[in-house]
Amino acid sequence: MIIPALDLIDGNVVRLHQGDYDQRRDYGNSPLSRLQQYEQEGAKLLHLVDLAGAKDPAKRQIVLLKELLASVTVPVQVGGGIRSEADIITLLEAGASRVVIGSTAITQPELVKQWLQNYGAEAIVLALDVRINADGVKQIAISGWQENSNATLEYVIEQYLPVGLKHVLCTDISRDGTLNGSNIALYQEISHKYPQIQFQASGGIGSLTDISSLPASGVAGVIVGRALLEGKFTLTEAIQCWQNA
Repeated sequence: MIIPALDLIDGNVVRLHQGDYDQRRDYGNSPLSRLQQYEQEGAKLLHLVDLAGAKDPAKRQIVLLKELLASVTVPVQVGGGIRSEADIITLLEAGASRVVIGSTAITQPELVKQWLQNYGAEAIVLALDVRINADGVKQIAISGWQENSNATLEYVIEQYLPVGLKHVLCTDISRDGTLNGSNIALYQEISHKYPQIQFQASGGIGSLTDISSLPASGVAGVIVGRALLEGKFTLTEAIQCWQNA
């Protein structure tokens, strides 16, 4: 499935280049109308990232998120600096269908395993962002990609499988925001290795051709952000492309 994404700072729709807050593009202050348009065009799942909350949990845009979540009927997954159980409760109560957890899944795995057991595999998505080195090792980056952890993608997934992990959003950092296409080989490899996981591909979608090669890789869905914002294609076209692939 195609999963349209909006990144939010202070009520504005933005995109960061490679996660850098100093390299941001603004796409206006109407996230509400964009979300509703995505729903009208056939989105079955939406993705929101609270970048203000990711940088500083005290600045979580909870009023805006509540308004956005109440404005659509399709499920929405929400991420951005989830560090505590209170963050999860706040977002689920605000109307999020799933909460996306990134760095905390690496830095506090026992805590996040507990959340998976408490809230169920459908309510939690692990966002695993990888830097693939020259030897092909998939290192997980954390803290908004500012640092590499010592964990590999496979190690993290295998840590969480016993507690029922089901949803993983996997980004190849080198592709993010570039519009240069997905890392198909990465998704083929991990989808084949972990068939029980519903992978969401993320990073690099710039054309319908980039989408058409993804379903065969085994991923369950693909996050599309900048390409939709910049009108490279419409959501309707993207959904048709996915279905016909």
